Amino acid sequence: MATQITDYFLYRKRYMLGYGLIVLLVVGLLTFAWLFVPGGLSQQEMSTAVTSSSLTFSLDAFRPETVVNLPYYVLQHLSFMAFGFTTLSIKLPSFILALLSALGVLLLLRMWFKQNVAVLTTILVITTGQFMFLSQNGTPAIVYVFWPIWLLVSALMVSRRARGATLWKIALFAIAALSLYTPFTIYILLALFSAVVLHPHLRYIVRHLSKVRLSLAFLFALVLVAPLNYAIIFHPEVGWQLLGIPTAWPDLGANVLRIIQQYFDFSAPAVGVMMRPIYGLGSMILIALGLIRLFTTKYTASSYIVIAWIILLIPILLINPAYISVAFVPGVLLMAMGVSLLLSRWYSIFPRNPYARIAGLLPLTILVGGLIFSGVDRYIYGYQYDPKVSINFSKDLDFINAQLSDPNRGGTTILATADETPFYQAAAKYSKDTTVVTTGTPASGAQTTIVTREAGPYYQPGEPRRIITSPVSDNADRFYIYKTNTQ
Repeated sequence: MATQITDYFLYRKRYMLGYGLIVLLVVGLLTFAWLFVPGGLSQQEMSTAVTSSSLTFSLDAFRPETVVNLPYYVLQHLSFMAFGFTTLSIKLPSFILALLSALGVLLLLRMWFKQNVAVLTTILVITTGQFMFLSQNGTPAIVYVFWPIWLLVSALMVSRRARGATLWKIALFAIAALSLYTPFTIYILLALFSAVVLHPHLRYIVRHLSKVRLSLAFLFALVLVAPLNYAIIFHPEVGWQLLGIPTAWPDLGANVLRIIQQYFDFSAPAVGVMMRPIYGLGSMILIALGLIRLFTTKYTASSYIVIAWIILLIPILLINPAYISVAFVPGVLLMAMGVSLLLSRWYSIFPRNPYARIAGLLPLTILVGGLIFSGVDRYIYGYQYDPKVSINFSKDLDFINAQLSDPNRGGTTILATADETPFYQAAAKYSKDTTVVTTGTPASGAQTTIVTREAGPYYQPGEPRRIITSPVSDNADRFYIYKTNTQ
């Protein structure tokens, strides 16, 4: 009997190999991004770290402004308690949530698409510059990926009556409750609700769910949102912030231009903390194909959800273009639809000949491989070597921690400006014999005094013992180290 294509080892194990590649890419690339690229902290990360470090669980010291993105702040606070105040501990919660998000993407796409589409799309998603950036960005931006992914996964598990359906119901309501702490996620819940109302099959599923178990899950969710309800009642501005309603009406024309640049300006890409355009040209073509697939299969439940989601997000992005991460998951689903359309059309050329189908995979392999390597290359070289990007990330915390780890430093004073003080107070909180003072305040007789560059002009007792410089900063002199004569 002649050997068939299906008898070959690589064919039989193709999905196992694909899942293995996903694991290697997720762990390898995200760890590389977490540790090395860009390797420093942006101003937003520093502000987030200060908020997380000062987080208190006492009702008397409760601050309403910390309610927004509270779950992320709690995770980061626990990271500081376990590992101290370092660059890696600041980024660790985002790294963990990115790993879980990658797993969620794979599970979601496997439920909505064929395995080959799920594997290819997941690989493409985790190698996009935006996902790798969010995975190491020590701000709550990653939750705009994490919440919607796991909302959809848990909702699908409930609707399909998967094993452990009761736990999935609790998880669905818990994730929905915790996601309400994040701005704009209420619109994701509205998209899911509108899809249930409009789609007959989804209405049928909901009607046949256990009302008692749903009620218990709902009560659990109410407990989780209690701090949020408290903050909104006494500080209504928190509610407006979560809804994305600005205090002043924005310039819509400027916002439209900014959105166009974020997605389509390939001729003169702009850079900053997050590189633009958000996706490479190849990924945008797949998303365009996904839009075609979306409107040709609009009768499916998944299409209802994505269409409702996009309709709700358009005005949100017009008002708040800086929150571009809220559109990441719809982009993932459109990319998967594009891959599905591409594969189905390609295979339709060779409906019966298995050898022709295998040979026809060569150009697809080149396409996917090009998208993967271009995404990784763009991220690494953009964030590590482009001076317009690297300048936005500071390594000052690493320099400070290197000095504070010296066992012979003795009592240490960090002299900083008023704007810098909160951040260095957070660092000193996790270091022994360290105090922080503002400019104009003399050093308190400590054996070591560390003066920041901005505070340098206000404290010059003599020649510094050492000057700490940075290779990635225009103002390369970052710290001045002074020692007293008693040491």
